[in-house]
Amino acid sequence: MPDDVEAAPELSYARNVFVPLTTACRYTCTYCTYYDPPGEASLLAPEEVREICERGADAGCTEALFTFGDDPDDRYERVHDRLEAWGHDSIHSYLRSACEIALDCGLLPHANPGDQTREQMELVADVNASMGVMLETTADLRVHGGPRRKDPGQRLNTIATAGKLGVPFTTGILVGIGEDWTDRAESLLAIRDLHERYGHVQEVIVQPVAENERWQRGSPGVGTVRRATAMARAALPDAVSVQSPPNLAPVHELLDCGVDDLGGVSPVTDDYINPDYAWPELRELEDIAEAGDVPLVERLPVHERYVEEGWLSDRIERELTADTEAGRRYRACLG
Repeated sequence: MPDDVEAAPELSYARNVFVPLTTACRYTCTYCTYYDPPGEASLLAPEEVREICERGADAGCTEALFTFGDDPDDRYERVHDRLEAWGHDSIHSYLRSACEIALDCGLLPHANPGDQTREQMELVADVNASMGVMLETTADLRVHGGPRRKDPGQRLNTIATAGKLGVPFTTGILVGIGEDWTDRAESLLAIRDLHERYGHVQEVIVQPVAENERWQRGSPGVGTVRRATAMARAALPDAVSVQSPPNLAPVHELLDCGVDDLGGVSPVTDDYINPDYAWPELRELEDIAEAGDVPLVERLPVHERYVEEGWLSDRIERELTADTEAGRRYRACLG
């Protein structure tokens, strides 16, 4: 066990459906297999969103994880034409409508739409139980290059905006994309500083980059992932969970590094960001917890302390307290 961290007393996870609202993205990061170029990008129709969410609710899920690439630019003419035909002037306007569908189906939205302005986040915050964006790194790396270069400062601004708006938030670092140990430390400390200012960071993901059709430089070794995970646990306040995605990281070998959360796992949909890496079955999560001699606890997409401390919007609060099948399902995940 790393000397400066302790194993967590329990492991939590959320049961979700993955809703890839669109694969359009203004960026072309060389490690990302999620985005499609203009002319090939998909955009889920409202009825497709509803079908996914209904299947998730029927399977006992509580979370609808909405993802899309960063605000699609004007190269994605087909995407914008379809949005306009559906009565939306932006992808964020459509995201709000999609979140309403999820709530109607009995799922709590957690949207991860990349960089956001305050205006964009305000548009959707009240229909989300929590939101997120991966910081990835504060370093200026070649893998973020392209015609429109991803700027770590924009990610930090998005995390700060969530804090200013009182939105419970998930973020994280990506390990193995060319950053060094100083970069990892600086990234974690930047997250810590924002949480200490606003109190809104519920969990930090330590995610090793996964080899895929666009990234063939390998993944970091177990020793690197262990050290990065322990670094996160040591750097962050105890109230902030350290998450290790069980389809991407060797979680069995990270339990003594301070991991206390396994993130969202879907019994219904694939991991569309990492399609080559299937979600584990619930039994596999139970095996991981059993190996660490800790209980496995199901949670909501918003961590319980934010429910207790009144962070939720009136709309989400009504869903949690409603005398409905969905409301009872949500409350079953609370202590």
